[in-house]
Amino acid sequence: MPSELETAMESLIKVFHRYANKDGKCFTLSRRELRELMENELSTFLKSQKDPAAVDKIMKDLDSNCDGKVDFEEFVSLVVGLSIACEQCYQREMKMGKK
Repeated sequence: MPSELETAMESLIKVFHRYANKDGKCFTLSRRELRELMENELSTFLKSQKDPAAVDKIMKDLDSNCDGKVDFEEFVSLVVGLSIACEQCYQREMKMGKK
């Protein structure tokens, strides 16, 4: 039986490939695929962005090799960044709750 962390890693991989596979190139996300992934899987984050070009800016930031696509390693940097931000919010909430 996989651990909670192993299950989370498997989910991350499956979500990436579910969207990456839409154009037949299952190892990268196009801009359209990234937008669809974010709209469906990160909708709260996306709605909090005031900039309508947020996905385009995120795509540019993630595409470290400038090939116009986001591979899994580049995608994981988005998930890590968002996870760090969420954990920082969690820490603040925990501190406020203890006072």
